[in-house]
Amino acid sequence: MRIVITGAAGFLGSHISDHLLADGHQVIGIDNFVTGSPDNIAHLAENENFSFYKRDVSNYIFVPGKVDAILHFASPASPNPQSKSGYFNLPIQTMKAGALGTHNCLGLARVQNARFLLASTSEIYGDPEVHPQTESYAGNVDPIGTRAVYDEAKRFAESLTMAYHRFHNVNTSIVRIFNTYGPRMDMEDGRALPNLLKQALLKQPLTVYGDGTQTRSFCYVDDLVNGIVKLLYSEEHYPVNIGNPVEMSMLQFAETINQVTDNTAGIVLENLRSARDPQRRQPDITRARETLNWEPRVDLKEGVRRTIPFFKQKLEIA
Repeated sequence: MRIVITGAAGFLGSHISDHLLADGHQVIGIDNFVTGSPDNIAHLAENENFSFYKRDVSNYIFVPGKVDAILHFASPASPNPQSKSGYFNLPIQTMKAGALGTHNCLGLARVQNARFLLASTSEIYGDPEVHPQTESYAGNVDPIGTRAVYDEAKRFAESLTMAYHRFHNVNTSIVRIFNTYGPRMDMEDGRALPNLLKQALLKQPLTVYGDGTQTRSFCYVDDLVNGIVKLLYSEEHYPVNIGNPVEMSMLQFAETINQVTDNTAGIVLENLRSARDPQRRQPDITRARETLNWEPRVDLKEGVRRTIPFFKQKLEIA
């Protein structure tokens, strides 16, 4: 197939590009490098099946030639208020990527009669009152909170995707992505693994916010990409959770990072950064198991081991 990937220079977009190219497809990458990095796709420069356009998906998208599928992954996603590329500091761009970007990609899919896959997020569930989260759960969200620019952009994008499917018969799919980690993550994006792994490799105490009892579920990037590609190849139209259902507290997560890195500096607790941070997050992946025959294979310790070389390179640690 000839496949367009927006956000192709991002953490996930670049890994998906690798996977689809390995499957024998042609990939057209689109990115404006606001949050993505040219380094993530530099290794693809000589690949004859990869082409790249530096564009903002919030503007009209034109791709010459036949297109068989569009994967819309372009959006700021970092929750770090200190990050220049995080959605706290790019609120308008974030909402435009979710709204105008999704509209433009769906328009291209409609014209090309192409499969469309939207990258959504577990953040659409907000601070969930149902646990674990199933795709039928409507969420517990604050539409005007500081995190809303990301959450609501993705919720709108899902609604628009289903409208195009129902009204225009566009062949659409939606993946709700839960916490993912691995090589090529932005080390300053404010997520738990980059923060803690960087501290551990520098032999510093690990910072855990709150009392450490809030939970997350962490999926290694190769597992996530396998699930996304299975969804792309499927006939599923409704949202599918893709993530690791193994739930752990942030204290347990930090302890695991210290164990894998042999860091003896311990853990320190600090005040929560935001009262709106979800307290529990765990995907119900029943739909993914039943419709895609997918579940994650890489456990946390192995995934962290696979991620360490990338972080050591960035930190210039031998």
